[in-house]
Amino acid sequence: MSTPAELLKAFRLQSGWCRDYGSPFTADLIAVLADDLEAGGPVHDIVGNWPGEALPDAVSLRLAGALHALALSGRDTTLTAAYPAANPSWTIDQVWPLARAALIREEDFFRTFIQNAPQTNETRRTIGLLPGFLRAAAVGPLHLLEIGASAGLNQQLDGFRFETAGWSYGPSSGPLIDTDWQAPPPEGLDRPLVIASRAGCDINPLDIRDEAQRTRLISYVWADQPERLARIDRAIALAKEKGTPPVKADAAAFLKQRLSGQLPNGTTVVFHSVVWQYLPETTKQGALEALAASAQTAGPQNRLAWLRYEPNRMLEDASAKGFNAADGFGVAMTLWPGGKTERLLSTDGHTRAITIP
Repeated sequence: MSTPAELLKAFRLQSGWCRDYGSPFTADLIAVLADDLEAGGPVHDIVGNWPGEALPDAVSLRLAGALHALALSGRDTTLTAAYPAANPSWTIDQVWPLARAALIREEDFFRTFIQNAPQTNETRRTIGLLPGFLRAAAVGPLHLLEIGASAGLNQQLDGFRFETAGWSYGPSSGPLIDTDWQAPPPEGLDRPLVIASRAGCDINPLDIRDEAQRTRLISYVWADQPERLARIDRAIALAKEKGTPPVKADAAAFLKQRLSGQLPNGTTVVFHSVVWQYLPETTKQGALEALAASAQTAGPQNRLAWLRYEPNRMLEDASAKGFNAADGFGVAMTLWPGGKTERLLSTDGHTRAITIP
């Protein structure tokens, strides 16, 4: 269980990170949530006895997501009218009294909503993963296995349009994925991504065909970042047309089942993005065991790749605990046969820029 001091520290840290990531609204909102927590208000009533770890569990972002969901759904019309989408000139002094009233009036809603961890399903991260997928595509078709897949949006990356100042890739009609690319162009931009199969799992998968679950997914995007909101809307539209919802499963059990037996022709890519920090230790260990067992069957024409976009400390040590956004993020890939691991890129949690490691 988190102590009051640990909860408060986590809220203050997250507020600062949101401001650093270009979201003054979410920064201000979490700051006043922290004030209310410290004062023993409705925030304290809802999360004051949090059973887990405040920072890794992203408690403040769970609450911010729940408030955004209320605004998006129109369930609280006064809150909807005060949020940035409807009121670009918002001030936290306008928003907070309405948010606080909602926390009191809709306490059961908030308690239920925050039981699940945030699922940003940030499609922009696929541009950081793209170099790994292109390398994997050098041998046969790809077989995608995504853990922590949320709604499975990132599995549709072959339908995305990637654009930077120096290069582009993918269908011109696809959802636009761009970033400030400060590294050499990826190898294999002349190589198509031929995806023979795709599957994903999540402990709490979201079905975007369901309006409430779709709203939950969007609610985790910070309310004053219209570019991110537009990007997830386009990705949802593509996934609704072509995607298959991920299955509900523990990541270790999913990989043990999917990686049993001989690997198919081509390259099987196990991938995830900003997921590892949320997995229980037993799940992490089970996933690593499934990868190690499957790697024994890999060959030149039926390869296995582990592609991940995670905090740097977890790329360096898969058993690492704790998280600090200031540590930065990166992309790494391990490829079998051989088991060579290579750091591909450095970035941040929202892929605002890409640099070499």
